[in-house]
Amino acid sequence: MSLLARVWIGLAVGTVLLGCVGMLNAKEFIKDPRAQTRGYSAAVITEGGKTVWLAGQIATVDDSGKSLAGDFEGQVRQLFKQLDATLKMAGGKLSDLVQMTVFITDVRNGDRFTEIRREVLGDNFPGSALITITALAVPEAKIEIQGYAVIGSK
Repeated sequence: MSLLARVWIGLAVGTVLLGCVGMLNAKEFIKDPRAQTRGYSAAVITEGGKTVWLAGQIATVDDSGKSLAGDFEGQVRQLFKQLDATLKMAGGKLSDLVQMTVFITDVRNGDRFTEIRREVLGDNFPGSALITITALAVPEAKIEIQGYAVIGSK
């Protein structure tokens, strides 16, 4: 094989590899001060990738089967673990979330949810709505989260 052919093949392979690496940088987060303070992004921009629609989830027991009834913080932390596990089954991770809708049964828990979300997700947050409702389908549940993720986008 000639030197010129090897150079062209090397350039083609390099271009493909760089394209794949670029796909791993999945999202652009549109941030504003209010949204960042509350632990969400004003918008998340993705291109390509696999979209995953996450069903609403609750967490009334932890991994060991212990009841989390009445333990808002425990339910939130367990929910994030469950969402992460679901996304791993789809080939992603919690940081692939681009949108979440959060239902809480007590408006006084909104600030604590925000603190935990900031702790769990770091600095790049999904878009989000936090909605207070009177009850969930399971009476012990204090919170439900549904969401959307984009895995492997450009």
